[in-house]
Amino acid sequence: MRVNRFDAAALDAVDPMAFVRERFVIPEGLVYLDGNSLGMLPKGVAERVEDVIRRQWGNDLIRSWNTHGWMDAPRRVGDRIASLIGAQAGEVIVADSTSVNIYKLLMAACRMRPGRSVIVTEEGNFPSDRYLIASVAEELGLTVRVAKTGHIADALQDLDDRVAVASFSHADYRTGALHDIKAVTSACHAVGALTMWDLAHTAGVLDLSLTDANVDFAVGCGYKFLNGGPGAPSFLYVAERHQAMFAQPLTGWLGHAKPFAMSEVYEPSAGIGRAVVGTPSMLSLVALEAALDVFDGVSMAAVRAKSIALTDFMIDCAADQNLGLSVATPLVARERSSHVSFRHLNGFEIVQALFARGVVGDFREPDIMRLGLSPLYTRFVDVWDAVSHLGDVLRTESWRDPAYSIRGTVT
Repeated sequence: MRVNRFDAAALDAVDPMAFVRERFVIPEGLVYLDGNSLGMLPKGVAERVEDVIRRQWGNDLIRSWNTHGWMDAPRRVGDRIASLIGAQAGEVIVADSTSVNIYKLLMAACRMRPGRSVIVTEEGNFPSDRYLIASVAEELGLTVRVAKTGHIADALQDLDDRVAVASFSHADYRTGALHDIKAVTSACHAVGALTMWDLAHTAGVLDLSLTDANVDFAVGCGYKFLNGGPGAPSFLYVAERHQAMFAQPLTGWLGHAKPFAMSEVYEPSAGIGRAVVGTPSMLSLVALEAALDVFDGVSMAAVRAKSIALTDFMIDCAADQNLGLSVATPLVARERSSHVSFRHLNGFEIVQALFARGVVGDFREPDIMRLGLSPLYTRFVDVWDAVSHLGDVLRTESWRDPAYSIRGTVT
């Protein structure tokens, strides 16, 4: 039986998450399937940021660090994110970029395992993670053991007492394939190694429990499925059991126990506060804090359930239309995050042709077309429309228009 748009509309009519879409600014006529790169603008964010600019900064000025809670914002927003990733209050803080936080966590973790000489990762890890792993290894005189993508089980069998840290992305940024975070962490702990997880493509769409998985360290970004806006600050997680020994390398003044004592000697703050380096970027931090309001009254179990339903539906629609594309994303729901990727040698041009039709996805080298499905605002009719347009683009070969081969800085 062919899937049609009425089927999609029927699914939307009974979707228990449908009400959340009303919390976003949705451009008319746009099918937006790129929330895995930049989430949509939640309602209320612009007003909150404007208040910070006009009233708090414009009128109260420097008093706002105290009277409007600016100084406490990294911890306060961190605690809100902790509730979304299955962590405890005081284990997450918001600061800096994802790349900077990866460096901080890796350096601290390696130093917590003196005498060990190896960092383990995989070739499919996100490039920034790989670059920073190499940088930390060079700085500390360690070696990097790189597992082939899809062969993590083999890599875990080769773990030994030389491994200091294993660092993986929870979801493959190209295909959405998931690692079993609990099983991998357990295998690393069995040989005394620590784990650091990049949650960039899972925070905000998976029903995570870092506590249950016994994760040591984690990092994630605020602008993808958390919808915090372009360049939103990152968050980092340090399990409470490690915080007393967490000696991160960027000992900036706001990570000091008493920053305004202006001491000559660095004394780290107690707990997660020592992960902070410098002055919080309040405009972007407030935007992220306001964006997190969209999760109010929403269970992550319900978010995950809709994510699975959306990705299943997209895979079914693609099969029904017989697109002739290879699906790069795992077909088993529990093995994928919240985007569906298709392979095509002219994937870039096809994605540009979809842009021209009002369907926004993205492309990743060498041949990956990614369609991100945010459970908070993506409808089933959006999925059906996107696949329908994709089918038309392929059948008519409209992607061959030379205009679609022009590449901007961001793809």
